[in-house]
Order: sequence, then structure tokens, then C-alpha cells
Amino acid sequence: MVHVSAATRVLLFALCFAVVTGCTATFRDHGYIPPEEDLANVIVGVDTRDTVASSIGRPGVSGILSESGWYYIESRYRNFAWRAPEEIDRQVLAVSFDDAGVVTNIERFGLERGRVVRLSRRVTTENTQGVGFLRQAFGNLGRINPGDLFDSN
Repeated sequence: MVHVSAATRVLLFALCFAVVTGCTATFRDHGYIPPEEDLANVIVGVDTRDTVASSIGRPGVSGILSESGWYYIESRYRNFAWRAPEEIDRQVLAVSFDDAGVVTNIERFGLERGRVVRLSRRVTTENTQGVGFLRQAFGNLGRINPGDLFDSN
């Protein structure tokens, strides 16, 4: 029978632990979508841009802010071992305003099998405005390399 010292056992345990944890996926969230509790305070047909800003905040990126609506985007990425990060989920919350700045639509969109699907909708009488932006936001799925976002060059 082979006698293994305590130091060798600790070293073998540490090596096995490093191998197992090195092969575990890690997840990173990017962006922000207000929680449903805060979103419930926004009333379609009553609230304005100012009251929406105080209830759920403004979108974090100025490029997503437009006159007809505000778009909040949240993505989830999976990093696994040596592979490039992969976007596994994306959601868009669209808050549309009329010309007077009153909320007309609140819709939440997500991805299912690579296709845009409506997850929830609160609307007055008009259809969603800015659908072109939503198609563009979801159309970039898979084209963005998250590593390029943090490249210091």
C-alpha cells in the first residue's frame, strides 16, 4: 500500500479543485431594466417623461434615449473556460411617449430561440413606436463580441 503524505493530499485536493472550478461557467449581466414593482407605478396615459424618470430612472446610455420613447436594455453573458463570452439572454423595455410627453405604451421584449418575442404589454390605443430600434437591438445578437467592449487599445 502506498503511503501519501498530508501535504501531497492537500496539493492533490487543490489541483482537483482548480480543475473543477476552472470549468465552471460564470455569468455577467450588462445593462438595466427596472423591476416590475417599480414599473407598476408608471400609469399609461397619465405619467410623463419627468414622472417616469423619477419612478424608474432614465436609460443609462444616451444613444438609447429618443423623443418618441426610452429603451432599457439588459443582456446576460456566459463565460465558459477558454471560449469567447456568449450572449444567452437579452431583454428590452420600451416606454413610448406621445408628442406631449405622456406615456402611450410600455412593452417588454425578450428572446426565444433567437427570435424577438413580446413578454408583456401595457398600451393605450396606438401600436408600438420605434419598432425599428427594437429590431436593430435584437438584430445585433451574436454580432457583438463582448471582449471588444473592454479592449484598452
